Amino acid sequence: MSINSIFQFLVPKDKKFFPLFEEASSNLIELASNLHEAVNLPLKEREVLFQKIDELEQKGEDITRQTNLELSRNFITPFDREDIHTLITSIDNVADYLHGAASRMRLYQVDKITKSIRKMTEINLEACQNIDSAVKELSNLKNMNIIKDACARINKLENKSDNVYNKAVFEIFENETDAKNIIKYKEVLSVLESATDKCKSVANILESISVKHS
Repeated sequence: MSINSIFQFLVPKDKKFFPLFEEASSNLIELASNLHEAVNLPLKEREVLFQKIDELEQKGEDITRQTNLELSRNFITPFDREDIHTLITSIDNVADYLHGAASRMRLYQVDKITKSIRKMTEINLEACQNIDSAVKELSNLKNMNIIKDACARINKLENKSDNVYNKAVFEIFENETDAKNIIKYKEVLSVLESATDKCKSVANILESISVKHS
């Protein structure tokens, strides 16, 4: 039995941090799902979903705050305190950027949603689903391959997002004649691409935690 296995056996079963991680990743899926649904609706029908996204982003902030509060209260933690802080913060960063994309679409009154925007919300949703799959394995750290495979898929999705973004920006400058529309679409696409980058950051910390405890 490895030292890490012995340590995990001796440490009391965590009842605070893992539920918070799972709540944060589930909230992330719901936020990404609402955003993807919103971009497939006409402009006038998106507001209800945008309001829901506002609520989910605030919920994510509350979960992050509660996790950091638990860190200050608890001496014994399931893994490194720095890793706990980095993980919950990185999940919250994804939510912030997805919320940012919704806010820009609402603020700029983006009427026509391009195929690239729909594709990037789809990529982000899939990345968030993989984050959730990996997070749910943290409580026992027995199925390392599930975490590893989920992180590998997130990395591939991030590369895919880069390709979609680069092609979309090229097409905007090639075909769009209205300067305002160029700014609108590039802003939205840029924030969506950044959201996928943040998903990759979550994958990196998840892989780091799994390696430390394997």
